[in-house]
Amino acid sequence: MRRTLSRIFTEYGPIAVAVYLTIFVSVLGACWAAISMGWQPTGIGANVGAFTAAYLATKVTQPVRIAATVAVTPLVARAVSRLPGRTPPAPG
Repeated sequence: MRRTLSRIFTEYGPIAVAVYLTIFVSVLGACWAAISMGWQPTGIGANVGAFTAAYLATKVTQPVRIAATVAVTPLVARAVSRLPGRTPPAPG
């Protein structure tokens, strides 16, 4: 899986990084929101605890996030290349 992810990052560059980070931030935000809605923290330390728990939950989902990045990146790259003003990538 790591080799495939490296190939995706090499082939698609910034688009792959953007896709991975978008998925990461989305999952982190969703985990944090879910934990925050079910848990009534008080004080500043409790909010840090909710974020830490959300980060740990996000790390557990890493294999799924990597698989999603590998699956979605070629589709996003194809869509970006079709935007007006973009030149298609050279065959190779």
